[in-house]
Amino acid sequence: MPIHDQGYRHYTGGRALHGRGWWVIAHHGVLDRLRERRFLALLLFAWSLFVFRAVELYIGTTVIRGAFFFAPSEETFRTFLEQQRLFVFFITIYAGAGLIATDRQSNALQIYLSKPITRNNYIGGKLLTLALFLVAVTWFPAMLLLVLQILFSGSLDFVISHPRLVPAITLASMLQVALASMMMLALSSLSRSRRFAAMMYAGIVIFAGVLDGALERVSGNPLWVLISPQNTLLLLIDSIFGVPPDDTAVLGLAVAAFAILLAACLFTLERRVHAVDVVA
Repeated sequence: MPIHDQGYRHYTGGRALHGRGWWVIAHHGVLDRLRERRFLALLLFAWSLFVFRAVELYIGTTVIRGAFFFAPSEETFRTFLEQQRLFVFFITIYAGAGLIATDRQSNALQIYLSKPITRNNYIGGKLLTLALFLVAVTWFPAMLLLVLQILFSGSLDFVISHPRLVPAITLASMLQVALASMMMLALSSLSRSRRFAAMMYAGIVIFAGVLDGALERVSGNPLWVLISPQNTLLLLIDSIFGVPPDDTAVLGLAVAAFAILLAACLFTLERRVHAVDVVA
């Protein structure tokens, strides 16, 4: 009986997307980082300030009650989140620089996107990988400090007297996480080298901050803060905790600049993440 060559038949069925591809990517990304002892040491070191603040709260609520220096306030939590920026910086570089750059270097994007995983699944999974670590050193320890304050004092008086504290901690933390995650992921998508992506991120954060400080001192114009993503973030965090800038126009421009920066990062990711890379 003759065998007829029918050639290649294209698949005509449907492709079912279960919508959980982002979680699979994030899950494996988190586990890969947690297997590294140096990264675990960095995460533990990032909690050192939490221990210091916890001792401070204990002294202020049980040992020396009413002492101004140890008394908890909204300023305590605002300062804590701002001080955590240093750890956010190092964790972002360590855990985020190679999230996309490494895949581009090994041509793994074709493998990812040839499966029932959409581009949004891929980007979402990579973002979540970094965001989880950043939440673990910003929002989570700040909220745990608030819980400790309640336990040490034995009442909810502090929380009741500061009703905006929980929303302020949450919003300020989310802004920190969003800025660091989006910037690092966008820069990682621009290169095939994780080292180069890390250098670009460090350069933007450090150089823009130094340039902003110098220009503000020389000109006296507060609008120069907008050229530094980190200083713009600080301005927004201060405003969230009830310390707005003297010029309200600067706050409005800071919100607009922050939104534009996040939109630019999203646009970069949409343009750079695709299944086929054309090498010139």
